[in-house]
Amino acid sequence: MGLMLFCGDGDVAGPDVSWSYTGFHMFREWLAQVEGFTLAEMTGFGGDRTWSSISTTLAPLLDHPDDDGSLTPAQCAAMLPRLEEIIGRLQHEDSDPVLQRRVDDARQLVTVMTYCWDKDAELIFG
Repeated sequence: MGLMLFCGDGDVAGPDVSWSYTGFHMFREWLAQVEGFTLAEMTGFGGDRTWSSISTTLAPLLDHPDDDGSLTPAQCAAMLPRLEEIIGRLQHEDSDPVLQRRVDDARQLVTVMTYCWDKDAELIFG
């Protein structure tokens, strides 16, 4: 059992990205670390630090239930530049296979988010 993020336009042939629940959590922990904070210290993840205390365009993705709901096309579009910047900065930085996996996951997420923006459709967590 796992989690899939996909476009809510009804096209089953469209792009998607999937993880195990553990894998998605590890991906979000990595993104939070890149953004300069620890996910475990945030509300909803065991901590008491509020999301309003951080400044990242990735907050809608990081502070989202794992397997329910959606992100709007506008939220996807707002996150794309930061995700692309992270990918560009880290894709050649290290031969660490874990880092490369995170970068590849981010690439796949960018593909799905771009598709959602282009189709004016929500990104579905399911």
